This record gives sequence, C-alpha cells and structure tokens, in this order.
Amino acid sequence: MTNPMQTIRLSKVTLNFGAGEAGTKLENGKKILDRVSGKAAVITKTHKRTTFGVAKHRPIGAMVTIRGKKATTILATLLEAVEKKLKAGSFDTQGNISFGIHEYINIPGIKYDPEIGIVGFEVAVTLERPGYRVSRRRIRPGKIGKQHRITPAAAQEYMKQTFGVTIV
Repeated sequence: MTNPMQTIRLSKVTLNFGAGEAGTKLENGKKILDRVSGKAAVITKTHKRTTFGVAKHRPIGAMVTIRGKKATTILATLLEAVEKKLKAGSFDTQGNISFGIHEYINIPGIKYDPEIGIVGFEVAVTLERPGYRVSRRRIRPGKIGKQHRITPAAAQEYMKQTFGVTIV
C-alpha cells in the first residue's frame, strides 16, 4: 500500500500568450486563450522599466489559469495537439511541465479563424502533492520537505500513467 500523501495531482494549467506589445496581436492572442479555455483571459503587464525596453505597466501578453476537473480535460486536449509527446527538457526540477502549441488549429475542436491568423501559445502545468498548501498559506507558511517535492522522473511517470504521454 502506498502513502496517500505521496500521490501526485494536477494543481493547475496556465495558458500564456506573449505579444510583446499592445495592439491587434495581443487582442488576437487573448481571443484564442478565451476560445481554448472557455474562461476570460487576463492581460499581463510589464513590471519594471527595463523589461526589454518597454515602459512600466504596458500590456505585453495574456494568460488564463484553469483548475479542477476542467484543467484535466483541457490538458488532455492540448496534449492531443502535440501528439502526446513531450521532451524530457519540458520537465523542470520542481516537477512542473511546460510545452508550446505552435498553431492553435492543431487543437482538436478549434477551427481556423482568418481574422486571427496563425498564432501559438505556451502551456504550463503545475503538479503538487497533498500538503503543498503549507507553503502557500498566509499564517505561518512553511517549507516543503526535500522528500515531498516532485522530481522530474516522478512527474514524467505521472504524465505517462495519467495521460498516456510518451517522453522523447
């Protein structure tokens, strides 16, 4: 019998689109994120004046975060767009996964819109174990122990078993 505190679960899926500047490109990216996720995307802004020569508080991208059961279903469809293949370099040391969708028309169920054109976006997947709330809580936040963190090998095994992903 395995320890229930060691089970890995999907925390959230974040879809990111970077336009680099405000304008039609940013609006088209926001529309794509809205269409794919079914939720309203949020415009992201620069934080520092030295960010690639762009002034402070200027819109440069869009993002949307999906949690719960909807995150699992959206991740399954987004993995279909990349043919359920992920590179080993897509897994970081904390067990998180990120991969890119080169063209939104590769996603099953999404049709080409000539008004938008061809754009892609990034998908960031966050995995966690029970007890990770300790690091996020407001009162007396703690650290996650070394044995409780998710290794890249554990994240790869989770993706293989849960979503049938092959690691390239």
